[in-house]
Amino acid sequence: MSLPFDMKEDSIYMVPLGGCGFFGANMTLYGYNGQWIMVDCGMGFADDTMPGVDVLLPDPTFAAELGDDLLAIVLTHGHEDHIGAIPHLWPRLRKPLYATKFTAGRIRKAIDDATWGPEARIHEVPPQGKLDFGPFHIEYIPMAHSIPEANALAISVKRVGTILHTGDWKLDPDPVEGGVTDEKALKTLGETGVLALVGDSTNAMVPGHSGSERAVQKNLADLFGEFKDKIAITCFATNVARLSSIDAAAKANGRKVCLVGRSLWKIDEVARQSGYLKDTRPFIEEDEANMLDAGKIVYICTGSQGEPRAALAKIAAEDHPRVRLRADDVIIFSSRAIPGNQRAIDRIKNRFYGAGINVITDREAPIHVSGHPYREELKQLYAWTKPKIAIPVHGERMQLEKHAALAREAGANLGYDLQTIMPANGQVLEIASEGIASYVGEVQAGILAVEGGRVVAVDHEAILVRKRMMFNGSAVVTVVIDAHGKLAAPPKVTALGLLDENSELDAQYIADAVKEIKKAVENAPKELRADDDALSEMVRVTARRFFNARFDRKPQTRVHLVRI
Repeated sequence: MSLPFDMKEDSIYMVPLGGCGFFGANMTLYGYNGQWIMVDCGMGFADDTMPGVDVLLPDPTFAAELGDDLLAIVLTHGHEDHIGAIPHLWPRLRKPLYATKFTAGRIRKAIDDATWGPEARIHEVPPQGKLDFGPFHIEYIPMAHSIPEANALAISVKRVGTILHTGDWKLDPDPVEGGVTDEKALKTLGETGVLALVGDSTNAMVPGHSGSERAVQKNLADLFGEFKDKIAITCFATNVARLSSIDAAAKANGRKVCLVGRSLWKIDEVARQSGYLKDTRPFIEEDEANMLDAGKIVYICTGSQGEPRAALAKIAAEDHPRVRLRADDVIIFSSRAIPGNQRAIDRIKNRFYGAGINVITDREAPIHVSGHPYREELKQLYAWTKPKIAIPVHGERMQLEKHAALAREAGANLGYDLQTIMPANGQVLEIASEGIASYVGEVQAGILAVEGGRVVAVDHEAILVRKRMMFNGSAVVTVVIDAHGKLAAPPKVTALGLLDENSELDAQYIADAVKEIKKAVENAPKELRADDDALSEMVRVTARRFFNARFDRKPQTRVHLVRI
């Protein structure tokens, strides 16, 4: 492939295709001397500005066009924003996948039903494993996180240096599941020399320390003891440590735990197969839970982010076939809202409040800790690794800016000038061996949407039409004319999202619209009435002008012209 930039022998090239400027859809390429590796292949989540779309993907065009020059896809850990695009994008990339056992198990589950699933080569990487691809030497460094087997990647090229790609991480001295962050390996890396640190910025604005999962376990046990009726709790399905903590808290209060939602059962299966949840009792099914007294059960439910088809939303709407909550029961939100999801979450909470159900979040009780580093943890990482360059990723612009400022301060405290640079998706960074990073080009990047089982651009006409309909409604006008272009019947007008045909007032508006359209057709020149396309467009414009004048709306308008 001919690149839109020149590659120097003393530089590594970094190209983020996702994860910069917004949360999720993480995908980063590293290149040297014409060869490349991809780190992570994640998805993002759409908000309510994109009706009908749940999943967003990074545009992999540049990566796919690399062909044989793209050597492998290396995964840091098993969260959806790092592996969730694989089921959608692997057929375009068709490269071997490298991941630790738990993450590999998650990927296998995700592609089980795909016709191409058996073709995907998934290679399991042992703890603290090492990989070599062409000029790249990669070492896995264990990091604590809210999912087992999170890893930073030390990516080295002999003639240039080492880039530390942190992935998602935190400092937790006593994690419930998974290991601690490998302080020794990070310090050793710092002593050897880190050219650049590509780092998680999620909580770069938050002071202090993210806290330990062990404290959450104790706090949940105390909280469960305050309630006598049913307890339901929602968390991220992938938070294996939280599943263990909830079971321990339930056991301490004489309760059993039921999983509600398919993704939770999938995580449970992969976790146990990978050697986790050893001290956690088997979870029970919904039918068994319904046979227990209210004070003997804890439900763990999917849907902590307000997803409309998840278990929690169905329970809130009293639409779940087997799980019901009543007044005096409690729902606990043991998670934080991903930016953009707060309104959807609040709608669910309000349903519970309206039913007299107790609602508890991390504002009322210390029942959640983040899996991402707060500012003091970021400072500690810089003190250990002493990079020459800091490249903040995984966040919106405000998080990236705060991370960059913190990195510069950390460098000053260590007695040197630390360069910071914040690439946008698609920008090409040249990371030179002398410790200078600069922009040298740009490649195709963007966001794709999973729309009706297919992958399309976010500005696909079907999505744009739905957005216009959501805000402006839609109108359909049927006009029947004869061979001479004269009306054979009165026009028919339907206005969804604008008018109620059963309302007397709205019926008058429809009559007025019909009258205006009829007048426009009858007064149209003979030549125009002989041209179906021109006549249809004239009717469409007339209808839109009517609705804009009456309701200050420009509905998505379609005209059905029938000539008899």
